[in-house]
Amino acid sequence: MREYLVVAVVVLAGVALVATAMGVRRLLAPSDPHPGKLTTYESGVDPIGSGWEQGSVRYLVFALLYVIFAVDAVYLFPWALVIRTDLGPASLVEMTVFIGVLVVALLHVWRRGLLRWW
Repeated sequence: MREYLVVAVVVLAGVALVATAMGVRRLLAPSDPHPGKLTTYESGVDPIGSGWEQGSVRYLVFALLYVIFAVDAVYLFPWALVIRTDLGPASLVEMTVFIGVLVVALLHVWRRGLLRWW
């Protein structure tokens, strides 16, 4: 039971620390409720018009490109760390094909103009 007591004390100390910090902030922070400060702020765009607007698909393309290349990095880093050992020519050919597919995909996206923000 002693281990549980240690965990309970640490959790209670954490809760007390957070509660104390929030109380001190409430006491010391300046408060100036202004109508401009109370409006909704979303990505630097003023909330004008209805709540439903058509969004641009370009942001989805950038998000998908990021995910694709981030996942590829997850595959490349372990391979690069293990390359010091003898992986053999088959592994080198596999990684060359993998990187080649990435380069072809990146060239295709670049040629279609999907990497431009404007």
